[in-house]
Amino acid sequence: MSTILITGCSTGIGFATAEVLARSGHTVYATMRNPQRAPELGQLAERDNLPITILPMDVDSDESVKTAVAAVLAQAGQIDVLVNNAGIFRMGAVEELPLSAFQAVMETNYFGTIRCIQAVLPSMRERGAGCIVNVTSISGKIYGPYQGAYNSSKAAVEALSESLAAEVQPHGIRVVMVEPGVIDTPILDKIEETPAETKYPIMDRVQAFFAASQTNHVLPSLVGETIRDLLATNDTKLRYPVGPDAALLLGWRASLSDYEWISSGNVDEETWIAGMGQLGLDVRKYLG
Repeated sequence: MSTILITGCSTGIGFATAEVLARSGHTVYATMRNPQRAPELGQLAERDNLPITILPMDVDSDESVKTAVAAVLAQAGQIDVLVNNAGIFRMGAVEELPLSAFQAVMETNYFGTIRCIQAVLPSMRERGAGCIVNVTSISGKIYGPYQGAYNSSKAAVEALSESLAAEVQPHGIRVVMVEPGVIDTPILDKIEETPAETKYPIMDRVQAFFAASQTNHVLPSLVGETIRDLLATNDTKLRYPVGPDAALLLGWRASLSDYEWISSGNVDEETWIAGMGQLGLDVRKYLG
């Protein structure tokens, strides 16, 4: 069994992954920005006697990441697996979303991932073993409108991961990407409403897409189970799409030319609704 450090465990995918891996016998160090504000995972671990230790860690802070990693190494002696999961989402048109929003998303989703990687790599390299799991998204490969900040951050992690994989393979370290589709997590509940003053009113369609997708109730535990299973193998795969819509949406994008993809959200409303219906999504009731 492995010693596993996971980021972003207060809710959603991080919470579920910590539980799945701990129930599978791994020793889990579950980190979150403010454990006092999210005590549920600690309570679950105590109730069910799970091998989960909760630690504070803010992936936006160099010092916080270094302190948390040092604490794990001091207590456990090694980190076998790092799961980079912490992330935030902002939606809006590129013209209208403030630069600070792009910076905040990139700080957490991209630079936060780098901070954690740089903190664990020296000990992994010295041991000649380890695994880094970066939770990206199909949004790192499919660039839909009004998601420019999030898509850019996930695409950056995809590029980083592939570069990193080649660098660390000679040192016995494995890098994998887990690419969820739409997962029913609290991050979707935080999507902002379309601003009344926007010059891009069809942003409503993106909100309708996520709302309709959320009704499929794809549980975050599915991501945790995928990570559990890939850790149990010596598979050489780099990317693991997760969720029933992941392969569907990736295939849909691959079937379209760039122009067709760019134009797909700008058709008239009935055509767009019909197209979403072909993907199994009833978006009509979520449109204003």
